[in-house]
Amino acid sequence: MHKTPRDIIAKKVAGKKISVVTAYDYSLALLCDRVGVDILLVGDSAGMVVLGYDNTIPVTMTQMQIFTEAVSRARENALVVGDLPFMSYQANVSDAIKNSGKLIKAGADAVKLEGGIEMADTIRAIVDIGIPVMGHIGLQPQTTMLSQGYRVQGKTKESAKKLIESAKALEEAGVFSITLEMVTSEVAKIISESVSVPTIGIGSGKNCDGQVLVIHDMLGMYDKLKPKFVKRYLSLSKEITKAVELYKKDVESGRFPGKENWFSMEKSELDALREEIG
Repeated sequence: MHKTPRDIIAKKVAGKKISVVTAYDYSLALLCDRVGVDILLVGDSAGMVVLGYDNTIPVTMTQMQIFTEAVSRARENALVVGDLPFMSYQANVSDAIKNSGKLIKAGADAVKLEGGIEMADTIRAIVDIGIPVMGHIGLQPQTTMLSQGYRVQGKTKESAKKLIESAKALEEAGVFSITLEMVTSEVAKIISESVSVPTIGIGSGKNCDGQVLVIHDMLGMYDKLKPKFVKRYLSLSKEITKAVELYKKDVESGRFPGKENWFSMEKSELDALREEIG
């Protein structure tokens, strides 16, 4: 039986940290699930690290459904959360509910959307029909980047107060957790202590109830951006490059394929074939 939102909240109550990893495909999701991560987040960051977009804005609902389906097929233990992409929920509540339902049908257990106080009513409407929601405040890649660029949030008293108010509004709206992206560690600590639902930090310090990283960043597979908050556990881009270079050389030199890599006919069958075709 896989984890539920109630299990995630229980971890905060018990003082246990929550591990969250982004996943977009079956193979990597399978590996992450096997080691017991709590949440597999099907992030719209797939648009950048998988599809090659410059940002997350072009990502479509259809694409998110495909990624979510792949991850959900791999999952046995983790909670699967699907990101609602840009303009799939902002226009009206009807769109938000309809598109949330699409991700649930694709295999997600919950959805995630960006926004603070201004999204509280939308979140409440989604929760009211039975779909769990993860909130997301701080840096909001779908919209913050348009107006402010890549900046740390909560550096002033006023911006910190707004973040705290938004977190409380999301809690009241019924979210089961809140992602805090690039929020100053001091403000993230205050928020984590002020709300009863878990906070999941990305670039927001150690006092959040959990942490999330993009799997491609963690494994060193995506070099286009190198955020300060990422810890690289491997440098797979270098290893993969080396492997492909070796493969290319083996093909060009004739070392690959070797006899162990191909299949052969029985000699009697081959002799009979040669006799027949001359």
